[in-house]
Amino acid sequence: MSDVPEVSQPVVTPIRVVITVCLLAPFVAMLWVGSYAKTDPTFIGIPFFYWYQMLWVLISTALTMTAYQLWQREQRARKAAAGTDGGARR
Repeated sequence: MSDVPEVSQPVVTPIRVVITVCLLAPFVAMLWVGSYAKTDPTFIGIPFFYWYQMLWVLISTALTMTAYQLWQREQRARKAAAGTDGGARR
């Protein structure tokens, strides 16, 4: 066995923080009802209360897709890093 200790990557990385923010933002926006519990401004005759929530459906989709892409990129990078160290972490 080698006397060199294994160096593991940190569990909390900047990419994971961004992923967390992307996934939590829609929940915070929808749970803060006081920010959108009103009728004005209207958009094509639809009160703010309704179109704001529908807008967040689209925003949530984009944020979830972004979080997924970031997660996939991080996993590929971790696998590549594990493969280049001579198989020491298998």
